[in-house]
Amino acid sequence: MLKEEDLFREDLKVADLFEGLKQKLSGRDMRIVFPEGLDERIVRAASRLAEEKRLTPILVGNIEQVQAKAQELGVSLAAAEIYDPASYAGMDELVAAFVERRKGKATEEDARKVLLDENYFGTMLVYLNKADGLVSGAAHSTADTVRPALQIIKTKEGVKKTSGVFIMVREDEKYVFADCAINIAPDSNDLAEIAVESAKTANMFDIEPRIAMLSFSTKGSAKSPETERVSGAVEEAKRRDSSLIIDGEFQFDAAFVPSVAKSKAPDSPLQGDANVFIFPSLEAGNIGYKIAQRLGGFEAVGPILQGLNKPVNDLSRGCNEEDVYKLALITAAQGIK
Repeated sequence: MLKEEDLFREDLKVADLFEGLKQKLSGRDMRIVFPEGLDERIVRAASRLAEEKRLTPILVGNIEQVQAKAQELGVSLAAAEIYDPASYAGMDELVAAFVERRKGKATEEDARKVLLDENYFGTMLVYLNKADGLVSGAAHSTADTVRPALQIIKTKEGVKKTSGVFIMVREDEKYVFADCAINIAPDSNDLAEIAVESAKTANMFDIEPRIAMLSFSTKGSAKSPETERVSGAVEEAKRRDSSLIIDGEFQFDAAFVPSVAKSKAPDSPLQGDANVFIFPSLEAGNIGYKIAQRLGGFEAVGPILQGLNKPVNDLSRGCNEEDVYKLALITAAQGIK
């Protein structure tokens, strides 16, 4: 159990992590859309972000109701924007773009109905560059948040699936864990994609990526379809980006402990100094980050979705105002060109 002074030090280190993001956002006037404009946590975080001039929040909802919610909470949305899908002046443009994007899967009538949905409406704002990213999920399921993004924004060229990472922070330590949020049983190509995209996310947080592909085997100490899937992913990731420092398959200790690495993988470019860990399945990744969080005293920042053409991130329905605030900063940083 961490002592109170240890928890205080952890808060300072996480604050340092976000101070770097704030500096990157300074003067860029990034715009982040929040489809859940009537949620108390969203309203409070949006007010804070707007007043600090970190970014411009766009809240989606009935304008009078959103303003009344802010007044009830005693916060100001004067520096934020509020859009109501039912009265949005640019709806014709959104409808036409949605019909074109769905390529025959939606009529104009369909589009007008669909775009009354806050998440679809907000996603179209991002797609049409009226916002730089979207944060949702405080009151919606992951599927409700991610589905519009996959249909409209879609994944980057060469990337078939989005994935979810956590930045794990403790004292001066920062690590990337992936995929902990989206892909249940990734194949070799999926794992390679996750590794390449996780390296980009690491760079965003000033982590020079050294990537370990994790398994229950180290460099052939066990042979199975599971281990071969991971070792195959290493080769595929190198093919996609030859500049990556990446190796595997590794047991966690061989990736993290120098003495174990020297014994088990003496010829590897990783010698117990990996800082980006790619788990072989969602099951492993989810368990792994929660063990590090609860037993190791790490703060888990995320999940951060990666692989999309433009940033969309999913809150937990159990989130608090601080979670919303932090994820909005991350989303804005992802949107920097």
